[in-house]
Amino acid sequence: MAVHAAGFRPLLVNELVERACETLRKNPPDPDEPEKGWPLVPGDVSGVRFADHVTEEVDVLAGGPPCQPFSLGGAHKGMEDKRNMFPEMFRAIREMRPKAVICENVRGLLRPSFEPYFKYILNELRLPFVERDPHATWEDHNEILEKLIANESVDLSEQYCVKEMAVNAADYGVPQIRNRVIIVAFRADLGVNWGDFVPKATHSDESLIHSMREGGSYWDRHEVDPAIRKRVIANLPQLDYENEKIKAKLRLEPWRTLRDAIAGIDENENNPLEYVSEEDVKKKAPVGNIPDHVGWPGARMYTGHTPNVLDRPAKTVKAGVHGVPGGESVMQLDDPNFVNAGGGNGYRYMTVRETARVMTFPDRWNLDGPRGEKMRQLGNAVPVKLGTVFATAVADALKSVGALKEPEKRQ
Repeated sequence: MAVHAAGFRPLLVNELVERACETLRKNPPDPDEPEKGWPLVPGDVSGVRFADHVTEEVDVLAGGPPCQPFSLGGAHKGMEDKRNMFPEMFRAIREMRPKAVICENVRGLLRPSFEPYFKYILNELRLPFVERDPHATWEDHNEILEKLIANESVDLSEQYCVKEMAVNAADYGVPQIRNRVIIVAFRADLGVNWGDFVPKATHSDESLIHSMREGGSYWDRHEVDPAIRKRVIANLPQLDYENEKIKAKLRLEPWRTLRDAIAGIDENENNPLEYVSEEDVKKKAPVGNIPDHVGWPGARMYTGHTPNVLDRPAKTVKAGVHGVPGGESVMQLDDPNFVNAGGGNGYRYMTVRETARVMTFPDRWNLDGPRGEKMRQLGNAVPVKLGTVFATAVADALKSVGALKEPEKRQ
């Protein structure tokens, strides 16, 4: 959705999980042209021969190799994990020779234990056409790559200029704290200066805090009980308004909050989600006319499993194969007496639609499968707004060197 929003026309979309494939089939790129679906090739990416499906020039290869090998929620096996699909990304580059690559993954890639392999990933992305001997270790191959990079002996048309960036999605208007690594690469023969196009943060926590002071703009768009507003204001941290860094952060837009997402700010402008009642939760009932806004019982809160609060960005949405730790799918409510049918008051599970809004999906996006599968798809996704920011920047960078066609012809 992000690269499509940036003006690119998809030539091939690959997805392994059947429920996610069904979601893609249900949601065409352009809702005004439902007959034109995504060019979906389902199944294991290791079985996809890209040249069989893509015969046109490719502007961008975008994707996220599965994060579980490197995430805190996974088994932390990294390069030894069978789900490590970075080698398949390099193969896709060799087969399609894209002008640019956009790759998203978890911040866990930057952990000290993975640092050597992460450097190898970047080196292999710099020289993807230098294939690894099937009998060689990645360490041996990395030595070869480093020597070639140092000697500058590889033709520019078979090199990529690579930049990795640690980002927080909240800094780009996503109502969620989501720390990720974005890797962007351009084919070296194009001469792109990515430094001129790296997206800068557009939103800040400091600006949110300032907007929440008494009389601040945050309260202009939310009708909140005065007692709740007073409590939120009383707990705001102090800001040093003389500090130059703080002054710079205050010139940005405020971080978006969970309350903003539910109220219909930005992507779903002026379309607030209807209130989920205790009865709705008890009966697992649909609420209103927006898809996937369904009450759900059984929410719990205990030490280490605390809910999202409305007046902060949501916690990181997780896939939670074996249940979501940390309370990321639970929400603290304004009403402390709300009965959640799960053994406690004042909180409940977030609906799938509320979670989709936190991931900045439009309300028209319908997910396939039972609740658990829908939440898993959202946890595995890239927030659409974050992806669009970087895809648009890549498009502008390619445009700067005359390497990009008109929007309707981008691939």
